[in-house]
Amino acid sequence: MDRWIVTDRFRREIYLTQERWDHILSTHFELAERREDVLDTVRFGRRKQARRESQTFLYYRRVKDLPEPYDTIVAVVAFRYKSLPGSNEMVVNNFVVTAWAGLFATE
Repeated sequence: MDRWIVTDRFRREIYLTQERWDHILSTHFELAERREDVLDTVRFGRRKQARRESQTFLYYRRVKDLPEPYDTIVAVVAFRYKSLPGSNEMVVNNFVVTAWAGLFATE
Protein backbone atom coordinates (compact mmCIF):
# COMPACT_ATOMS: atom_id res chain seq x y z
CA MET A 1 0.00 0.00 0.00
CA ASP A 2 1.30 3.44 -0.90
CA ARG A 3 1.72 5.77 2.04
CA TRP A 4 3.19 9.26 2.33
CA ILE A 5 4.54 10.30 5.73
CA VAL A 6 5.13 13.89 6.83
CA THR A 7 5.94 15.66 10.08
CA ASP A 8 3.82 18.63 11.16
CA ARG A 9 5.07 21.81 12.86
CA PHE A 10 4.59 20.11 16.24
CA ARG A 11 6.88 17.20 15.24
CA ARG A 12 4.04 14.73 14.95
CA GLU A 13 4.33 12.10 12.26
CA ILE A 14 1.20 11.90 10.09
CA TYR A 15 0.54 9.70 7.09
CA LEU A 16 -1.73 9.73 4.04
CA THR A 17 -2.59 6.38 2.46
CA GLN A 18 -3.43 5.72 -1.16
CA GLU A 19 -6.90 4.63 -0.02
CA ARG A 20 -7.52 7.99 1.68
CA TRP A 21 -6.08 9.87 -1.31
CA ASP A 22 -8.44 7.99 -3.64
CA HIS A 23 -11.32 8.87 -1.30
CA ILE A 24 -10.35 12.55 -1.40
CA LEU A 25 -10.19 12.59 -5.21
CA SER A 26 -13.53 10.79 -5.53
CA THR A 27 -15.38 13.89 -4.33
CA HIS A 28 -12.85 16.73 -4.46
CA PHE A 29 -11.73 16.88 -8.08
CA GLU A 30 -10.19 20.30 -7.46
CA LEU A 31 -7.34 18.54 -5.64
CA ALA A 32 -6.29 16.38 -8.58
CA GLU A 33 -2.53 16.78 -9.02
CA ARG A 34 -2.38 18.50 -5.59
CA ARG A 35 -1.21 15.69 -3.30
CA GLU A 36 2.01 17.56 -2.41
CA ASP A 37 -0.05 20.65 -1.55
CA VAL A 38 -2.20 18.54 0.77
CA LEU A 39 0.92 17.10 2.40
CA ASP A 40 2.43 20.59 2.69
CA THR A 41 -0.78 21.73 4.38
CA VAL A 42 -0.12 19.14 7.08
CA ARG A 43 3.60 19.99 7.21
CA PHE A 44 3.34 23.77 7.39
CA GLY A 45 -0.30 24.76 7.87
CA ARG A 46 -2.11 26.12 10.86
CA ARG A 47 -4.43 23.84 12.73
CA LYS A 48 -7.44 23.95 14.97
CA GLN A 49 -9.18 21.30 16.97
CA ALA A 50 -12.37 19.84 15.53
CA ARG A 51 -15.46 20.90 17.41
CA ARG A 52 -16.91 17.45 17.97
CA GLU A 53 -13.81 15.27 18.26
CA SER A 54 -11.02 16.27 20.61
CA GLN A 55 -8.47 14.02 18.88
CA THR A 56 -9.14 15.37 15.38
CA PHE A 57 -7.61 18.53 13.94
CA LEU A 58 -8.20 20.60 10.82
CA TYR A 59 -5.01 21.77 9.15
CA TYR A 60 -5.40 24.63 6.70
CA ARG A 61 -3.12 26.64 4.45
CA ARG A 62 -3.57 29.13 1.64
CA VAL A 63 -2.42 27.76 -1.71
CA LYS A 64 -1.88 29.72 -4.91
CA ASP A 65 -3.36 28.61 -8.23
CA LEU A 66 -6.25 26.54 -6.90
CA PRO A 67 -9.28 26.52 -9.19
CA GLU A 68 -11.62 29.48 -8.68
CA PRO A 69 -13.05 30.32 -6.18
CA TYR A 70 -10.80 28.30 -3.84
CA ASP A 71 -7.72 29.65 -2.06
CA THR A 72 -7.17 27.23 0.83
CA ILE A 73 -6.61 23.52 1.38
CA VAL A 74 -8.07 21.93 4.49
CA ALA A 75 -6.86 18.52 5.70
CA VAL A 76 -8.54 16.59 8.51
CA VAL A 77 -6.12 14.59 10.65
CA ALA A 78 -7.11 11.97 13.23
CA PHE A 79 -4.74 11.46 16.16
CA ARG A 80 -5.17 7.89 17.34
CA TYR A 81 -3.33 4.92 18.83
CA LYS A 82 -3.35 1.32 17.68
CA SER A 83 -2.05 -1.89 19.18
CA LEU A 84 0.73 -3.81 17.50
CA PRO A 85 -0.29 -7.24 16.18
CA GLY A 86 0.32 -9.92 18.80
CA SER A 87 1.10 -7.35 21.47
CA ASN A 88 -0.59 -5.09 23.98
CA GLU A 89 1.80 -2.27 23.04
CA MET A 90 0.07 0.87 21.76
CA VAL A 91 1.69 3.02 19.07
CA VAL A 92 0.83 6.39 17.58
CA ASN A 93 -1.44 6.22 14.51
CA ASN A 94 -1.97 9.75 13.11
CA PHE A 95 -3.48 9.89 9.63
CA VAL A 96 -5.19 12.14 7.10
CA VAL A 97 -8.90 11.33 6.99
CA THR A 98 -9.90 13.66 4.16
CA ALA A 99 -9.09 16.99 2.54
CA TRP A 100 -10.76 19.60 0.37
CA ALA A 101 -10.27 23.02 -1.17
CA GLY A 102 -12.17 25.89 0.37
CA LEU A 103 -12.23 29.60 0.96
CA PHE A 104 -10.03 31.05 3.68
CA ALA A 105 -12.11 32.11 6.64
CA THR A 106 -11.09 33.34 10.05
CA GLU A 107 -13.11 32.67 13.14
